[in-house]
Amino acid sequence: MSKELVQALDALEQERGIDREVVVEALENALKAAYKKQYNAAQNVEATFDDKKGQMTIKQVKLVVLDEDLVDPDTEIPLTEALEINKAYEPGDEIRFDVTPKDFGRMAAQAAKQVIVQKMREATRQAIYDKYQDYQDEIITGEVERQDSRFLYVMLPGKQEAVMTQGDQMPNETYRMRDRIKVLVNKVDNSLKGPQIFVSRTAPDLVKRLFEQEVPEVYDGTVEIVSIAREAGDRSKIAVYTHDADLDPVGALVGQRGARVQAVVTELGGEHMDIVEWVEDEAQYIANALNPAEVTDVIFDANNEQSVTVIVPDDQLSLAIGKKGQNARLAARLTGFKIDIKAESEAHDLAVERAEANETADGGDQSVVEETQAPVEPADDNQAATDQED
Repeated sequence: MSKELVQALDALEQERGIDREVVVEALENALKAAYKKQYNAAQNVEATFDDKKGQMTIKQVKLVVLDEDLVDPDTEIPLTEALEINKAYEPGDEIRFDVTPKDFGRMAAQAAKQVIVQKMREATRQAIYDKYQDYQDEIITGEVERQDSRFLYVMLPGKQEAVMTQGDQMPNETYRMRDRIKVLVNKVDNSLKGPQIFVSRTAPDLVKRLFEQEVPEVYDGTVEIVSIAREAGDRSKIAVYTHDADLDPVGALVGQRGARVQAVVTELGGEHMDIVEWVEDEAQYIANALNPAEVTDVIFDANNEQSVTVIVPDDQLSLAIGKKGQNARLAARLTGFKIDIKAESEAHDLAVERAEANETADGGDQSVVEETQAPVEPADDNQAATDQED
């Protein structure tokens, strides 16, 4: 057993990368616990393992005390007895007695086996955790394994199972066993039961990683994806930027005849992609974000720096807002601004009313001014729809 144990330690260190000292320490603790359980739990004992020879020993530790101070014979030894062993002993010294039982080999072998199995299991768990930690926020291809009321289970390379919550599953997709799908590793937990890997098909970063795979300029950083607003399975807006004045960042993502963006759309089950250019001019960026609608003007709210009113031609109003407010909603998420969209005619009428209110105010009748201004509140249906969705 001694030779086999030393060989097992060598294998753990060389093949699994497990620190030899960690295993020896765990083994000594296991031997100590096994001895105390089998023989005398009241004793103060030490277990030692010689990892060169494979020898195990149990030693009882006793504290030297004055004869009159002796309280516990299992853990203490009177000074007179200690001096019979060695005249150099003084109160406070510790004496170790070899108490290794003759039949301790079987018990030690069982303890050693348990420790080695445990350490191998821990090492495997840690290796899996470390591996998939490196994959966090990256795309990996897996195979659909099964599904229950909580999760979709995806088998990743290396026979490692990952889970996908319902919120991370695409609403426009149906998953079948053995389907191969690309997923984003978005979380890795190192729980007591072992590593648990969470993957997603709805995370905005999945769109970013897919474009990195399809567009070399994004992968090498020439074109930067600044922001993504996504309603998974339906539509995404992507803001892109480049420092290269000779390069069209939007065109880079679209590709020749739309080949690059179409590859991403296909992978996401037909999800529409609006790719717009990020610019430093916030008004222009907001206008770009409302693509494909045309924008006449962008007016910033003097009382709220993150709120703007966007003016569009009358025939562009529904396009700017989008179906169920989606275009406006995604534009707001993309830019970080609260966006109120108004048609030119409506904006003109409001401007006329404000002008008339100002003229009345100049007449000096404050009560008339307040009555005239009261109806001019930005509470139209477009604003309500945008606010509700935001």
